[in-house]
Amino acid sequence: MARNIYVEEYVGVPIAEQKMEIVERKGIGHPDTICDSIMEALSIELSREYLKRFGRIYHYNVDKGMLVAGRSEKVFGGGRVTEPMLLIFGDRATRYIGGDEVPIDEIAVETAKRWLRENLRYVDPDEHVKYQVEIKEGSEELKDIFERGEEILGANDTSAAVGYAPLSPLEKAVLDLERYMNSREFKKRFPETGEDIKVMGLRLTDRVVFTVAMSFVDRHIESVSDYFRKKSEVLDDVREYLRGKIDMEFKIDINTLDDPSRGMGGIYLTVTGTSAEDADCGEVGRGNRVNGVIPLNRPVSNEAAAGKNPVSHVGKIYNILSHRLAERIYSEVSGIREVYVWLLSQIGRPIDDPLATTVEVKLEKGVKLSDVREKIADIVDQQLSRISEFCMELALGKHRVC
Repeated sequence: MARNIYVEEYVGVPIAEQKMEIVERKGIGHPDTICDSIMEALSIELSREYLKRFGRIYHYNVDKGMLVAGRSEKVFGGGRVTEPMLLIFGDRATRYIGGDEVPIDEIAVETAKRWLRENLRYVDPDEHVKYQVEIKEGSEELKDIFERGEEILGANDTSAAVGYAPLSPLEKAVLDLERYMNSREFKKRFPETGEDIKVMGLRLTDRVVFTVAMSFVDRHIESVSDYFRKKSEVLDDVREYLRGKIDMEFKIDINTLDDPSRGMGGIYLTVTGTSAEDADCGEVGRGNRVNGVIPLNRPVSNEAAAGKNPVSHVGKIYNILSHRLAERIYSEVSGIREVYVWLLSQIGRPIDDPLATTVEVKLEKGVKLSDVREKIADIVDQQLSRISEFCMELALGKHRVC
């Protein structure tokens, strides 16, 4: 076939059979996830604005964002934010088209405020956050990619991406645990828990240790002893949840820095439910990979997908597509235990024609590479053939990026 598609046998040990595995997930209230989520929401809004006004998407990349921590004063029963957080929007976007100006700054700030209002219960987007928009015009050559009249755009960058399937049992458990602890049902039962949750999972052969960092909200805590009582209740609930989710022996700890003898200095307390109020800054690209976890034993893409252009920047397109291809190959081709998909672009080359696509498969016993090679190559070729449709799905936010 015309496209450069290679199918090889994976010679490594499947991840679930390795003796040690480490997986991390940063929850919706983590400063890094806040940055990823807001910049991706801005990307979607810019795509919609360009499509609505001009019928097509123009050059932009808003994948440079930073959340600078503020200051807060925690008090049992309810403290206050004394210095607001600062959200900085960076990178490039087409602002002037013909005689029209796209209100980039206004779209950025309103998108951020809406996301904060919808996702962080105790953050007031008007009082607790300041906004600085530093989105400039792009270079002439990169903007010209969108003016060449080609149905399939050229790649915005030379970049590589890798995706895999299936998720390991530990990856699934870490992902499920954070989503459970940030679910509406959980927050209704434990309103004292904030959205800033980080889960770190360690598997040593068939034993797992989960370490959870979870903010508590001061307005729901009466004292140090009340904090530890409520943390114990949360821990009991989470243990019960995990018993139904993981077959291996496990141990779970929450907020291991806590020390009841240290007063306010010995408990993880916040005013807003996120450490960005006074402890940690956030940055695009430092959080979860596009499949929702940070898998330290896996090969991963070096690009931040959040905020990138969905129709030309392969740092987003191939990043997400590589995982979708891996999932489809794993589910549709019999005899595969594990699959990795590598996509390499070349700047200017049409995005439906990567410089190289390599699929590595770990096969079941008795299955030969020749048994599956053609079907795998066909799946890849078919999905690359519909890349315009896939890009529009990305533009409309139909695929998660964190």
